[in-house]
Amino acid sequence: MKKVAVLLLSLISLGSMAQGIKTPAPSPTQTLKQDFALSSIEINYSRPAAKGRKVFGDLVPFGKIWRTGANGATKITFGEDVKVGGMPVKAGSYAIYSVPNANEWEIIINKGANNSGLTGYKTEDDVARFKVKPMQLPMNIESFTIMLGNLTASSASVQILWETTAVEFPVVADIDSKIMAQINSAMTVDSRPYFQAASYYFDNGKDINKALEWANKAVEAQPTAFWVLHLKAKVQAKAGDKAGAKSTAMKSIELAKEAKNDDYVVLNQKLIATL
Repeated sequence: MKKVAVLLLSLISLGSMAQGIKTPAPSPTQTLKQDFALSSIEINYSRPAAKGRKVFGDLVPFGKIWRTGANGATKITFGEDVKVGGMPVKAGSYAIYSVPNANEWEIIINKGANNSGLTGYKTEDDVARFKVKPMQLPMNIESFTIMLGNLTASSASVQILWETTAVEFPVVADIDSKIMAQINSAMTVDSRPYFQAASYYFDNGKDINKALEWANKAVEAQPTAFWVLHLKAKVQAKAGDKAGAKSTAMKSIELAKEAKNDDYVVLNQKLIATL
């Protein structure tokens, strides 16, 4: 019995040692996901810290390919076909590599999304290579950071920041042709999205007369919807019908007040002030 107890204690001790000690990762990972265009962009990367070291030109040498982060390859996933730095890139996952220099960086989008850092990198797997100019930051960034900024309906900027250096490159999606195809298809069925179609035409400088036709039909379908009337008023104003725009905006204000929606009251008042 004594031998059995000693054996059990030994096994417990070995098990505890095997478990090890959990400590924070020196370069913690981050996953960044952003709704973009008609899908999304997702970035997975590790974030090393400067820790008093000089980064660019020392820790990260100039003129040499870099994994753009730490540990595994920095991975970017596009939910749809895009242009990156002006170059076409199909939907899918890729690695972001870079070649930093004092006055110019080369950005590389590579098929090796699952590479272990630079291990596995092949030039023939590059799908895009382009150059960008670094910018000097007015403050120091301790931890390597990637962000998505300058978001519009069809474009965004991937921003890379560390130490006092920042670089960014554009991602652009062709959503207009896709949305126009959706609108053309939707207008052939019984339940037609007149409001959405009129909004898209108005916002994107399409045929204003067609936008007005659809806005009128949207009002017919929802005559007490103050937000629909507000859209019609904006379309009328853009078409040059100021009197009609004012009349429609006044009706929208009346309905918005009944619904206790002060936001649309103000929006219509501002529209009227521009007429």
